[in-house]
Amino acid sequence: MSRVFFISSNTATDPYPVYPLGMAVVSGALAQAGHEVRQYDWLVAGNDLTPMFAQLQGFAPDLVAISIRNIDNVDSLSGEDAWYLRNIKELVAALRTQMQVPIAVGGPALTIMPEAIAAYLEVDHAVVGEGERSMPALVEALAAGKTMPCVIQRREPLGGDDFASPLFEPSLVRYYIENSGMLNLQTKRGCAYRCSYCSYPHLEGKSFRVRNPRLVVDELERLQHEHGVERVFFTDSVFNDPQGHYLELCEEMIRREVDVQWAAFFRPQGMGRAELALMKRAGLYALELGTDAGADKTLAGINKNLTYADIFAVNQACLDEHLPAAHYVMFGGPDEDEGTVREALGNMEKLGASVVFAFSGIRIHPGAPLHQRAIDDAIVDAETSLLKPVYYFSPSVDHHWMEAELTRSFAGHKTRIFPPAEGLKRVAVMNGFGFRGLLWDKLVRFPKV
Repeated sequence: MSRVFFISSNTATDPYPVYPLGMAVVSGALAQAGHEVRQYDWLVAGNDLTPMFAQLQGFAPDLVAISIRNIDNVDSLSGEDAWYLRNIKELVAALRTQMQVPIAVGGPALTIMPEAIAAYLEVDHAVVGEGERSMPALVEALAAGKTMPCVIQRREPLGGDDFASPLFEPSLVRYYIENSGMLNLQTKRGCAYRCSYCSYPHLEGKSFRVRNPRLVVDELERLQHEHGVERVFFTDSVFNDPQGHYLELCEEMIRREVDVQWAAFFRPQGMGRAELALMKRAGLYALELGTDAGADKTLAGINKNLTYADIFAVNQACLDEHLPAAHYVMFGGPDEDEGTVREALGNMEKLGASVVFAFSGIRIHPGAPLHQRAIDDAIVDAETSLLKPVYYFSPSVDHHWMEAELTRSFAGHKTRIFPPAEGLKRVAVMNGFGFRGLLWDKLVRFPKV
């Protein structure tokens, strides 16, 4: 048996603190394999090294594993503080002063560019992709005295029913319930869509790997009975898969009378009032929608394979079912021009009471199709480092003019948020009144019936 000290390095709280599910899942796999695990959350600890050093000394780990959720906050209007790797590098350096054991890193951010991040952080090992099998294998190899490479390449993807169950740490659960009102679960991994900017197919695979609804509901019931959880967020890349597995899950939740409210991230296509009504019966209280662009031309530019006819239909169904919905829309992507910006602002008005979060520019990730488009448009060249944020802005529009138009159009509208930092200000106000959770759903007001 080995001892593994896990650290969740994420300290971002915008728009709300997010439970470190990846750390919990891999910790569950290690515990199942017979290893002793300690989970430490850098956010919960208040960025304080002293309690971490005390726990390290008492636990005496054989390996320290750092989970990296995000490289940055993907907001082009943010400053240097929104690039998180610098703080993680300082954390690694501090750990080196206290112990001589190997340090490994993993998580979705690491998997986007493992070699570059491992080299920058100066760690011993970087675990690419899912950690349920790779981390126990690494721990066992190190315990046996084997020499392992720095970058541990991903293994064959797990089947949906093979995902490890999260090992939830009660003290962390209390913090996140008090500060965000919810925990996270995953019902599937992977994404079958090919949106040009997105890293999910690279991170989790190019098809949906769906868990048995019974196993998901088992975990919901455990969260409810063991931790008193009343709300969860399903962290799937897309909850509403086109095969309809998500509806089978909802039917299982209804059948077993699970009294948990939930939200998730949806593709705004292929859902009507019937589907939404079923999900509402199962506990759905709000939706986040990956609308992603403002006009049909720019949707095509990012290979979204849907239109505003689809988006308007789903949005209206949400309004009719009195379900708060938030659209995430990126301006300035491929084929954006002054005409599409004006069209997009008109489309935003047609979304009615729903919330719109607008972003300027699209973060470029290595290997995503948008990367090649950025090279073709001379925004970057093939050798440009993407470790620090680089954003795609269409050469056909002045992004300063675009941002001014967004600011002007959204001014005075409670449900239209730009720049993203404006949303954080509103969250801070609502937190002051005791609200927890998504918070944007509190902005939506439906007509009385």
